[in-house]
Amino acid sequence: MSFATWIAFFVAACIIAVSPGSGAVLSMSHGLSYGVRRASATIFGLQTGLLLVFFIAGAGVGSLLMASEVAFNIVKTVGALYLIYLGFSQWRAKVHISEAQQAAVAVPPARRRFLTGFLTNATNPKGIIFMVAVLPQFITHKAPLLPQLLILAVTMCCIDLVVMHSYAFLASSMQRFFRDARAVKKQNRVFGGLLMAVGAALFFVKRGGAAA
Repeated sequence: MSFATWIAFFVAACIIAVSPGSGAVLSMSHGLSYGVRRASATIFGLQTGLLLVFFIAGAGVGSLLMASEVAFNIVKTVGALYLIYLGFSQWRAKVHISEAQQAAVAVPPARRRFLTGFLTNATNPKGIIFMVAVLPQFITHKAPLLPQLLILAVTMCCIDLVVMHSYAFLASSMQRFFRDARAVKKQNRVFGGLLMAVGAALFFVKRGGAAA
């Protein structure tokens, strides 16, 4: 892999990471609800899911998913329903007032936050389609595949870590505006609604819709 190819992938990965999606919504939601430090578990989960999707696409399994309508629809349905479930759960999340009369949100264990991030990316068929469409553009077919995939995977995850933490930081900086239960409930409904909308949108993703 040449340096020019790596730079081109770096630019493409930055664009992919910054583009709003379920990962960005989840990072902002957890950053606003739990703060950046606690949102890190979610973001590391997102990266693990991203790595899984990356290597699925790189190994050619993604191409098989695109070729099989049944397999693709199963992955798509699971991913869509999971995001809708997350959004609905956040929409209905209970808010209670602490003794200091400030809104308090129950923080899930780090393992659960990590798993939420992992499943959000791992069950996203749009990510697999996009990777299958993008990765071949940056792979030198005469060179060993695994070292190239490792370089590209590390590059993408480092970029995505920075971008997702930036989203979480921007959201957490607004925590002071969400000190009462009514404001927190509105926040939960906004992000819950966004997650449900992203999940619903997945039902319209088609196998040939890599650029969608």
